[in-house]
Parts: sequence; structure tokens; C-alpha cells
Amino acid sequence: MAVNLVNVENVSKVYGTRALLDGVSLGVSEGDRIGVVGRNGDGKTTLIRMLARLEEADTGRVTHSGGLRLGVLTQHDSLDPEATVRHEVIGDLADHEWAGNAKIRDVLTGLFGGLDLPGFPQGLDTVIGPLSGGERRRIALAKLLIAEQDLIVLDEPTNHLDVEGISWLARHLRERRSALVCVTHDRWFLDQVCTRMWDVQRGTVHEYEGGYSDYVFARAERERIAATEEAKRQNLVRKELAWLRRGAPARTSKPRFRVEAANELIADVPPPRDTSELMKFATTRLGKTVFDLEDVSVQAGPKLLLKHLTWQLGPGDRIGLVGVNGAGKTSLLKALADAARSGGEVQPVAGRIAVGRTVKLAYLSQEVAELDPATRVLEAVQQVRERVDLGKGREMTAGQLCETFGFGKEKQWTPVGDLSGGERRRLQLLRLLMDEPNVLFLDEPTNDLDIETLTQLEDLLDGWPGSMIVISHDRFFVERTTDRVYALLGDATMRMLPRGIDEYLERRQRMAEAAVPAPASAGRPSEDKSGNAAVSAADARAAKKELQKIERQLDKISAKESTLHAQIADNATDFEKVAKLDAELRQLVDEREELEMRWLELAENA
Repeated sequence: MAVNLVNVENVSKVYGTRALLDGVSLGVSEGDRIGVVGRNGDGKTTLIRMLARLEEADTGRVTHSGGLRLGVLTQHDSLDPEATVRHEVIGDLADHEWAGNAKIRDVLTGLFGGLDLPGFPQGLDTVIGPLSGGERRRIALAKLLIAEQDLIVLDEPTNHLDVEGISWLARHLRERRSALVCVTHDRWFLDQVCTRMWDVQRGTVHEYEGGYSDYVFARAERERIAATEEAKRQNLVRKELAWLRRGAPARTSKPRFRVEAANELIADVPPPRDTSELMKFATTRLGKTVFDLEDVSVQAGPKLLLKHLTWQLGPGDRIGLVGVNGAGKTSLLKALADAARSGGEVQPVAGRIAVGRTVKLAYLSQEVAELDPATRVLEAVQQVRERVDLGKGREMTAGQLCETFGFGKEKQWTPVGDLSGGERRRLQLLRLLMDEPNVLFLDEPTNDLDIETLTQLEDLLDGWPGSMIVISHDRFFVERTTDRVYALLGDATMRMLPRGIDEYLERRQRMAEAAVPAPASAGRPSEDKSGNAAVSAADARAAKKELQKIERQLDKISAKESTLHAQIADNATDFEKVAKLDAELRQLVDEREELEMRWLELAENA
């Protein structure tokens, strides 16, 4: 029988006139892996701080088992700014002691990319004081994970981690014996790590068995049975369930809930996007050209990030962009944005970017734009536009869009200066969409957004007709809102990934393994594990060149497929023409599949 580690009994907490938690009773036992979700401001952080006894409850009590070893990652670290990374993370251990410890090696490699902490000026001997908030947070997480704990409490542990770091952290936590309570908006991470969920809503906490997918199903069922009045919110839940149930690309296991009940619940839910209809609408708004890059090189200071890039962003393309930090993702977006805003006059250091004449770009950067703190939320949105056309006959007022993004009628009159970081992020997104752009660049749009707001944003983007590039470490958001994934792997090239983020992680793993020098007999060609001669440098270059050629061909085929879909829709009553167009479409699909197979073969040697 599992030992009880923490008991929360009839706990209440009030801030001002608002009850964040009202008579909540919960327990954490050995082996529990609990994910905590809920809207920003509903009390998730307050709950786990009281659980860890970092904050006192107004009423009720929290008890810990005797000798409980507790590790807590809060949103604000308590690291000594005068200390070095070595002192805080490894302590007084000699080099041969910590380097011989597999656990310490795994944590340092997983969180920092190597034992020598590449990216830190003096490696382990770097002084903490001048470091960024993200770097300090990784140090605090490393310090916690290296220690032995009975219970780990984590508040947004995936913040400031890239896709690889998040994947490593999920694996590490699954393999640990410690119990876990974790607040995060990263839904993929919740599904990978957690076996129970706590949903904090309006002063109460609802408990669910299973990971995030199971929670989505159970919550939808509970709301359906209760016949709640929140019809819009329930529909969003059902839509997300449909996405999960029908097989998100990165899911490694199917949900454990009853298949029949899940299928019945989503029977009338259409796919998230009508791709051909959106493509048709996007083409009418944008024309044939959006961004055409010819032999482009992108530079940041003295560092050449991308070279000889030939690529096309077409009308209606929805692209996810992933890659290692510093590979040039944000720099590429800025180069495209500079070309668009200057009408094509500002160009990169080499090559040329052609911009469509009808392009109207909205760029959500990682920095939150400053607004007059005295301006009310609704006024800030109305300054851009009173009403917005969402396409396909859908229109919203500024007030309606505010409500969609979680700004209720009372909140719409809150001064901007009183908003939290997450609320300001939502407002920034709102103002961008109100300007009716036809091209969206979203650089880390999920920062500071809670899960409910993320599902609302995804729902809004489902029907948005235009071209879009998303940079995000939130793989669920990338897979949910985009149709294709490209990667910057740090070698100054950009590659399409037919299998998405899973393929990106595999390629990064192979690159890491290849970087480890292997002993080889002098005067003989090196061999791989199967005994075959290793790929020569000339073969690798040839494979890389053919890869780029295939990617351009695939882009052209994708554009042709979209055109054919639009033509089939336009000639739906002309059966003879539809049959001819359908035959062309099938031929294109066969050609695309052959090219993708060849791409996968070449990717092994590139």
C-alpha cells in the first residue's frame, strides 16, 4: 500500500474579496504523478505553494509525513548571485566524484547540452549573478533533480527549455521514483509524465485519473452529463478531444479511456480545419506569392546562421519551425518581416526575398509590446479596430473577441498596468488579430498562456485564412496549429521533416552521437555498427544537395494539390471535370509519397 506523503485538509485561501481555494481536501502518495491545470489566476501556484508549506492557508491544515524529503521549483529561484554554477549544483564534490555519477552527468547533459555547460561563458565556474532568468531557472532545476527527493513539486518546469530539453525532462521524471506534483501548460509533457490530474476551477479542485488526454475526455463527459451552460467552452473541449482521439502526430500511446464512449462523444465533431477551403480563401486574399527566398543567407552579428536557403512560403501554408537555440529561427522571421515592412527594399546579407504585394503581416515577437498602463483592455483593442472579419462569414466585435480570449465584461475595463504577464500576452495577440492580417508570424506564442486560453487560440486559428509560421517549444501547439514542420539543426540549413518533431528529436540524437569521437584504426575507413563503410564527405554533400531539391519539389507539389482541391470545389457539379482533376490529384499524391520516401533515405546520410 502506497505511503501518504502530504495531506491537504479543508484548506481555504482568500486574496482581497476573492476565494482562490475554498475547503479543498487532497492527498499525495508515493508514486503519484499529478499534473495541475487551470486558468491563470485560479490558484494553481497558490495550491502547490501551500502543499509545499511555502504559504500558509487561511483555514484548514497541510501535514507532511515524517522525514519527507521535498524538492520545490518555484517561479522565483533562491540561488546565491555571488556563487558559481558549480557551487550551487554540484556543491563540494571533486571533479572525479561528480563526473563518475551517471545521474549528475545525465542532468547536466539533458539541461545544458553537455558536461562543460556550452553556452555559459566559464562553464561550471560561471558566476550566477549576471545570468538571464531562463539560465538561472535551468540551474535551479538541475540542483533540484540531482538531489534525492521523496516528492518533487514543480511550477512551470518547461519554461525556458527547448523541445529537446522538454523531451529529456519528461523521460527523466518518468524514470525517477519520486512522487511528483507539476503545474504546467505544456499538454504533451502532461500526457508523457502524469497519471493523475488536478483541475483548479473557481475555488475547487476536480480530480481525474490518467494523463492530459484522459482528463480532456473525463472533463467533457462531466460537463455533458451536468448539462452545463458553458456551451462554448464545452465545444472547445470536445474539439480538442477529437484532435487527441484521432491521433496527434507526436502521441506515443493512445489514451486509456473507453474507446466507444470517446468516439460517441466526438462523432459529430469535424476535423479542426477544412484545409482546402482555407487554402482557397487564403489564395484570394494573398495571390500566388507570399514569400519567395532565393539563395538567401541570414546573419546575426558575425555569425552566419543560414546560407544558400531557397524556400517558399505560399498562400495558406501553416509552418511549424523548430530548432536548437541560436540556430536562427527568430533571425529568419525578422529577415522576412524586414523585407515585408520595407516593401522588399531591406534584404538579407546574401540572396533575395520576394514579398507578395498583398501581404499584410502581423508579427508576435517574444517581447510584449508596452501600452499605456492607464488604458483599459477594451480600449486597447478598439484602438486597432472595432470589428474583425475572421473569414467564411464570421465576424466578431472587439468585446466578443476579448471574451474569447478570457477577458470577461468586468476584466475588459481593467487598466493594462494591472494585468499579469500572461494577460498582457493575450492582449498582444488580440491586438494583432484585430488588425486582420493575412500572414502571421508567432514567436513563442504560448509563453505565459494557460491551457484554456491555448485551446481558445487554437480554435480561433483553425478558421483563420492566411499563411502562418509558428516558432514554439510547445510541440502540442505546433502540431495542433500547423500542417508541416521545418527544422534548423544548427548547420546553417533548413530541412522539412515529414514526420514532424519526433523526427527532429531523432536527428538531434544522431547528431549528438556522431559528435562523440569514436576510436578508429589508422589507415582504414571507419565503419558503422553493421560493418558498412561510413558515408564519405562527398556523399553527404551530394545527399544534402538532393534533399534541398526534393524539398523544393515537395513545396511545388503541395501548392499544386491545394490548387486542385480548390478547382474540385469550384466544379463540384461537373462530374467529368471532377474525375479528371481527381486523377491528377491521385498522381500528385503518388509522386509526393515517392519523394518523401526518397527524402527519408537521404536524410540518413545528410
